[in-house]
Amino acid sequence: MKAQRIIYWTATVLLCALMIYSAQMYFRNPEMVKGFFEALHYPTYIVIPLAILKVCGVIMILWRGIPWLTEWAYAGFFIDITLAAAAHYYAGHDITQALIGLILVLVSYFFGKEVRPMYR
Repeated sequence: MKAQRIIYWTATVLLCALMIYSAQMYFRNPEMVKGFFEALHYPTYIVIPLAILKVCGVIMILWRGIPWLTEWAYAGFFIDITLAAAAHYYAGHDITQALIGLILVLVSYFFGKEVRPMYR
């Protein structure tokens, strides 16, 4: 159980750090991020709402107070990272970081069910 706990917390902290880093970049330099979104053919009006949702998702994953919101946070991160990987792939960019993020989401989610069960 100790190894599972270490794996879970490592993946979760790295995932949350990735999402917070991404969100702070969206807040601090939205024009640059909007340029990236345009290059990847995504609408630019979702930059700030996406940053807000990333912060909310991190809070829900760490808190785990409302089970269905925690599930939606993981689902949102999975969808966000999957779409980012697809967009970067079709743009001819390296998708290594997106694949690492996808692995972190899956590891955190599945190990979290064992380490921190929401339904007691």
